[in-house]
Amino acid sequence: VDNQCYVLTASPARSDPPSPEEGKYPHYTAWGHSTVVSPWGEVVATCEEGESLVVADLDVSKVKEMRMGIPTGMQKRGDMYTLSEV
Repeated sequence: VDNQCYVLTASPARSDPPSPEEGKYPHYTAWGHSTVVSPWGEVVATCEEGESLVVADLDVSKVKEMRMGIPTGMQKRGDMYTLSEV
C-alpha cells in the first residue's frame, strides 16, 4: 500500500532437502508462492510452492484510484526542509 503500485514477487519453487549422502550444505529452501498484489494490498494471483507460472490481468486504473484515495504524492511539505547540493 505504501508504494501505491502493483507488487509482483517471484520465488523459486520449493525443493526437498538433499539426503545426507549428497553432502550439500547449507541447503536453501525457497518459500515458493510467487504472488501479484494490487495497490490496495489485495492478492490478485498466487501459486503454490511447486513449479508454477502466475498470470494476472493488471487493472492499471487501480493505481490511479489508489493515488487519488491516498494522495501522498501531493503531501510534500517544502516548508519543513530544503535540498542543497553537496
